[in-house]
Amino acid sequence: MLVGLMADTHDRLPAIAELVKRMTDRGVGMILHAGDFCSPFALKPYQDVHVALAGVFGHNDGDPEGLKAFAQQGMGHELFESPHSLTIGEAKILIVHDIADVSARSIKGHHVVVHGLEHQQSMKTRGDTLIINPGEACGWINGSPTAAVLDLESKHVEFIKLDEPRWQF
Repeated sequence: MLVGLMADTHDRLPAIAELVKRMTDRGVGMILHAGDFCSPFALKPYQDVHVALAGVFGHNDGDPEGLKAFAQQGMGHELFESPHSLTIGEAKILIVHDIADVSARSIKGHHVVVHGLEHQQSMKTRGDTLIINPGEACGWINGSPTAAVLDLESKHVEFIKLDEPRWQF
């Protein structure tokens, strides 16, 4: 199964919509979001394409109740306090905004850890655990919105970057 990975969308609707479109065009059936949606309206692009969403709150999500209420309007959209553990197929996945908030033991207990906060794409392994930061979907800091697609069976990660001139600052 292919899942999309996003973090740090920070209300940039055109970038969110384009990244979600590119992921669903690749066959993604669910998106995991590692926090910092910011405002409830930032969930609309996920609802528009009817893709399932599971996410955690970040440091800049000032209205968690509003976000939860908006998420409940979507099909298969759930938001949780960070960190949150879930299982998709055979893969045990941890979604966390700030990876410093979880212990090494918790990381080791999962097949995949998705985190945000740093606004930088990265991928590494600790033992058998794949740790991924899909980068900043907003592109506010680094100039290009980013996300990733993960094949849960092979653990292959494809990073996505919107680098057309309209995304540069």
